[in-house]
Amino acid sequence: MQKQEITVVLSDGRTVRCPPQTVVADLMKQAGCATSGLPYLGALVNNDVVSLTYPLEVDCNVELLTMEDPNGWRMYRRSLAFVLAKAVNDVYPKARFSIEHSLGSGLYCSFEMNGQSGIDGAQLEAIDRRLMELVRQDVPIERRKISFGEAVGRFEQEKQWDKYNLLRFRNPPKIVVYSCEDFTDLAHGPLAPSTGTLTHFNIISYPPGFVIQYPERETAPHMPPFERQPHLFQIFKEHKEWGRIVDVQTAGQLNEIIAKGESSDFIKISEAYQEKKIAQISDKIAAGRDRIKWVCIAGPSSSGKTTFSKRLAVQLRVNGLRPVTISVDDYFVDRDRTPRDEQGEYDFEHIETIDLDLLNEHLERLDQGDEVEMPKFNFENGKRTFKGHMLRIEPGQMVIIEGIHALNPRLTATIPAEHKFKIYISALTQLNLDFHNRISTTDNRLVRRMVRDHQFRGNSALGTLQMWPSVRRGEKRWIFPFQKEADAAFNSALDYELAALKTLAEPLLREVKPYHPQYAEARRLLDFLECFLSIPIDHIPATSILREFMGKSSFRY
Repeated sequence: MQKQEITVVLSDGRTVRCPPQTVVADLMKQAGCATSGLPYLGALVNNDVVSLTYPLEVDCNVELLTMEDPNGWRMYRRSLAFVLAKAVNDVYPKARFSIEHSLGSGLYCSFEMNGQSGIDGAQLEAIDRRLMELVRQDVPIERRKISFGEAVGRFEQEKQWDKYNLLRFRNPPKIVVYSCEDFTDLAHGPLAPSTGTLTHFNIISYPPGFVIQYPERETAPHMPPFERQPHLFQIFKEHKEWGRIVDVQTAGQLNEIIAKGESSDFIKISEAYQEKKIAQISDKIAAGRDRIKWVCIAGPSSSGKTTFSKRLAVQLRVNGLRPVTISVDDYFVDRDRTPRDEQGEYDFEHIETIDLDLLNEHLERLDQGDEVEMPKFNFENGKRTFKGHMLRIEPGQMVIIEGIHALNPRLTATIPAEHKFKIYISALTQLNLDFHNRISTTDNRLVRRMVRDHQFRGNSALGTLQMWPSVRRGEKRWIFPFQKEADAAFNSALDYELAALKTLAEPLLREVKPYHPQYAEARRLLDFLECFLSIPIDHIPATSILREFMGKSSFRY
């Protein structure tokens, strides 16, 4: 027998009794306005992210979400992308529009009209005007379930092949879509209840396309100054062009290759493309061998810095150079001197975890040709030791320094700038789920790290998800601001990798349960990975960057 009433516990501890099937939005009066003044976008119900129209069926804990919450902020960004796609469709229904990738505090979008790529000022103004009009009108965004056959038929009739292909290798009886007036799109997560909640955005020209900018979660609703990122934009542009050449731009196109049994060839092509890029960077370094003595490699967590540095060393040897490597980790301060964050926990992303004085003394002496006794850090007892390992840089040798802080000028302050070559590396996937729903580069790295932490560090997916917010804070403070210092940038993403990592990541994510605060994130990642068919792991070469996370690499770490 169904309960007459269910018990709902709000985030402030208050209890509300209500009939089953009460929708979340009906609780907003009891919850009151958010202290920030920001509108509610959705909710966490027993640690699962839902829309405000979600019907409550059992006793539950409910936390209403604004864009100040990570889950609410993702919902805001996803909803803004949905309404932007509608605005473009309203004004230019025959245009080819795609949300390509993140760029700073926004999303870069491409636009093609009548076979002409690029967008002019008048077209951009018309889209901006329509988007603002939709926000002013506060049009409802409705979540609906339709039959699988209706969804496939609709996308086939509308020639939305990106969405059609995404459904081609799935067979649920019902498909969740979101609709706003006559515009419908696949659901890749809950959306805001209406267009009127999406009041903070900027449309910025970024030839050949444009950027839709949104607030950063930490400073919402204030809009940060938009910073152009030419290095990263060029990487994305090159990778997107390559994706068009091989005709793999969406998850559906990748799935088609896998279903045809052609994944082994695609893996070879992807790895060869990446090796070519490493060789080009090596050639650039070799061309400056008369002045370059130090190659500094930095990037965020799970970008593949270690394997990249080893593969680069091989390519440098091809060019007649004799690289050696200095591990920045060996210059960690003793554990009791490690900085702590605001919560009193060790802050391992902080640059002061490195003994900068000792490192710079050694780098200066090595640069001058002196011999130096190198330290070794013992991670078990958290102390640095010296065991008589001596190093001198011989004529014709080059030193690779790899670490998250390697582009920070403080790390190598005593080395003359003309002796350094700086490389920024990150996993910037060009693949999209469909033309309106991109794949987050952060999600790409998180899945990599989850697999690696389980394989080599004994951590569960829950443990990785718990520490990830701290890692992200450290990246924003200590890594991203210095990417503009780079002389070259490298994209470590492989278009096939999520199909390969899926097999290892899914069982780990299923161990995160609804009573864990990280459950919403685990559910989101599981739904995301569901979009990919699996690739056999044994098809991946032993030299691949992916082997750093999956194991069985031919390199020694």
